[in-house]
Amino acid sequence: MKEQEYYQEIEHLIKKNEIGKRARRIEENYSLVETYWQIGKLIVEAQGGLNRAKYGNELIKKWSIQLTQAYGKGYNDTNLKRFRQFYLYFEKGATVWHLLSWSHIRRILPIKNETKRNYYINLCIKNKLSERELTKEIKSNSYERLLNKPEKIEIEIPKTYSITTDMKNPIIIPIQNQVNNEHDLELNILANLDYFFKQLGQGFAYIAHQYKLVQDNHNYFIDILLFNYEFNAFVIIELKLRSLRKEDKAQIEFYMKLIDEQVKKPFHNRTIGIIISKESDKFIINFVRDDDIIPLYYELKQEILKNNQN
Repeated sequence: MKEQEYYQEIEHLIKKNEIGKRARRIEENYSLVETYWQIGKLIVEAQGGLNRAKYGNELIKKWSIQLTQAYGKGYNDTNLKRFRQFYLYFEKGATVWHLLSWSHIRRILPIKNETKRNYYINLCIKNKLSERELTKEIKSNSYERLLNKPEKIEIEIPKTYSITTDMKNPIIIPIQNQVNNEHDLELNILANLDYFFKQLGQGFAYIAHQYKLVQDNHNYFIDILLFNYEFNAFVIIELKLRSLRKEDKAQIEFYMKLIDEQVKKPFHNRTIGIIISKESDKFIINFVRDDDIIPLYYELKQEILKNNQN
């Protein structure tokens, strides 16, 4: 190989590793927050349930000594109380553990007023505030300075998307040339976008392929970027000519997050992801929306293209 080719191979490996690291961070946050919620739930149950859990901390003191000795100060008396408070405030923990980091939640926990708490949670979700930005909003008394404070504020869960009723299953992707890798599949889809869109459903529009995003001086490339005007959302397509892996969902969620942060406007809904993968001898298109993956079969058919060209 030439010098430039070696460099490109090295860069490819580095990019893959960087994406993996960031994807793992996202997964680790979900796992961390869920674990703390579950610990809080068990503490409350061990203390006799919701009605009694507010009183007495002897059990927490006892367990904190044992856990700190075994696992470090992350499980000290103060943190165990936080975990219990987390559960008491958010019995339906899934509402927040996939939307906020533990740093956000820890900053919100001291706020006793539920309406005020929910205001800051919604602010984080809607504006994708960092923990530092959230702290700034709280210190500036953002809630207190509202001109018209509602009597009650509920947590606003981002809108989920349903698959369009006119979507085909299986989805047929016409091909002109043999598909040996993701690049071949990408070229075949791009060569037949109109037909591909009709398979996906109504409202899809092409934006770009190999769409470049930059974060922390690293370049990332989305295989195909679409927009759906019915969903009012960007749609990312990632191509994998192999079985779907756990890290694929984490990777596309990372890309979705970047699009939401860098491209999406405030009036757009959250980005949707599509992973095209291969399971044995069958091809599957996987919709990623919020925490779910919705699999649909699709097929590659040479004869469809021939019929269209006649």
